[in-house]
Amino acid sequence: MVLTLEFLAVLGAGLFVGGAVYISVVEHPARMKAGVKVALAEFRPSYRRAAPWQATCAAVSLIAGVFAALLTSTPAWALGGLLVGAVIPLTLVVIMPINRQLLDTNAMLSDHDATALLEKWGRLHGVRSTLGAAGLLVFLSKVLLR
Repeated sequence: MVLTLEFLAVLGAGLFVGGAVYISVVEHPARMKAGVKVALAEFRPSYRRAAPWQATCAAVSLIAGVFAALLTSTPAWALGGLLVGAVIPLTLVVIMPINRQLLDTNAMLSDHDATALLEKWGRLHGVRSTLGAAGLLVFLSKVLLR
């Protein structure tokens, strides 16, 4: 049971980080270079596809990490899970208001406002990527230093 939880914690974190870093380093910069209208048009379907996938991976990593910590009395598993899981409240509280504005097809955002929102979103998504990577590194250190 413990090995399964540890595996799920690492797998969830790895999948989350892979997706988040790809978005932060490749997809979002590319969409921004295409111009604000293209960036906004690409953001909407991309976000709707990525959000459930990333949220699920983060939640799996959080839950599995915390349960692995409880079963092994090893706080590092909880720490890793909490780092990855911290992206959930960060997204819901800080990033979601930006998402709502960017996803609202009825909003009449000026190019300047849309660019500012997309740039802010990119910076905050970088924070998500960093939190996830930190959690994954904690998990990997536990696995590799056995």
